[in-house]
Amino acid sequence: MLRYLSAGESHGPALTVILDGVPAGLPLTPDSDIDPWLRRRQSGYGRGQRMVIEQDRAVLKGGVRAGRTTGAPVALEIVNRDWQNWLEVMDPAPGNEPRKRALTEPRPGHADVTGGIKYGHKDLRDVLERASARETASRVAAGAVALKLLAELGVEACARVVSLGGVACDGGMDWQRLGELDESPLRTFDREAEDRIVDLIDAAKERGDTLGGVVEARFRGVPVGLGSYVQWDRKLDGRLAQAVMSIPAIKGCEIGDGWEAAALPGSEVHDPIVGGEASRYQRASNRSGGLEGGMTTGEELVVRAAMKPIATLMRPLPTVDVVSHRPADAARERSDVTAVPAASIVVLAMSALTLANAVMEKFGGDSLRELRANLAAYREHVASY
Repeated sequence: MLRYLSAGESHGPALTVILDGVPAGLPLTPDSDIDPWLRRRQSGYGRGQRMVIEQDRAVLKGGVRAGRTTGAPVALEIVNRDWQNWLEVMDPAPGNEPRKRALTEPRPGHADVTGGIKYGHKDLRDVLERASARETASRVAAGAVALKLLAELGVEACARVVSLGGVACDGGMDWQRLGELDESPLRTFDREAEDRIVDLIDAAKERGDTLGGVVEARFRGVPVGLGSYVQWDRKLDGRLAQAVMSIPAIKGCEIGDGWEAAALPGSEVHDPIVGGEASRYQRASNRSGGLEGGMTTGEELVVRAAMKPIATLMRPLPTVDVVSHRPADAARERSDVTAVPAASIVVLAMSALTLANAVMEKFGGDSLRELRANLAAYREHVASY
């Protein structure tokens, strides 16, 4: 199995990532394989001042030697530069109670009040520091390793925005234009919609409001048969949904046409099976998003996620102070107007971790060489079926 764990707080000294189960022999360097994804997560129109302060870079702490993984757990660290401004607030040593910048006015839509009740905190900073979306930098670092592994096995990946602020910006998928997504402030192919959305973001910022949207993670070159139909917890679509829904502010997940398919007759939903040069069992369409019966079909894997608007508003909603129990305005922390472009990178990272785990389950292998050999033998079986 490919297992991922992280630790660290939003304004603590660093985020720590441990990724266990990475096969030996995988070429891996932060500069070329991890940091570019961290930069993509920090980019996008509508981000706040925190992205100006942080310059996320991964530091390898274990599991890699001479530019290749050893088979030991890969350990990474991402330093929080903003920690220098929070030394007294985040000091783990006892004393100095109550702490400065204590937060007692929970934000509707955030983990603040529920987490405070669950863990017994009256200073809700003890909740928000871990519940903060800053934690997603850890996910992207781990996901970058998974993306590198998938790329070594011939699987390509793409993250993009298909809707923001209620404005569709799909623009059609084009694998030949992936470089344009990094150039787009919204990670979209649709330049006309992009201009309209930028105006919406500016207007929301002026109002002290926030915007959500829909993002897509897509993979091609995925082997047939990842996942399983035999038990509920082995179905790959369910595992992808759990991974994606665990991301802060994600409130919905669909595979392929998802919600749209629910309104159509079956004749307009299912993908006819046809013969072709590349495979005896190709699909005439891919409305299923590359998954049927909990298993990959060999077509492009398409995962979409709905992100709600960020819960921290500069014009805050009403709340109740957890100490005085009196009405108050919700706390205002430094925040973004929208982080939908960044969310596409996080959704891709979590999808890649899930997909890479399914690859390791199916083909095994303690080294990249062994994994490749097992996959090649399986592809021969698929071609002859």
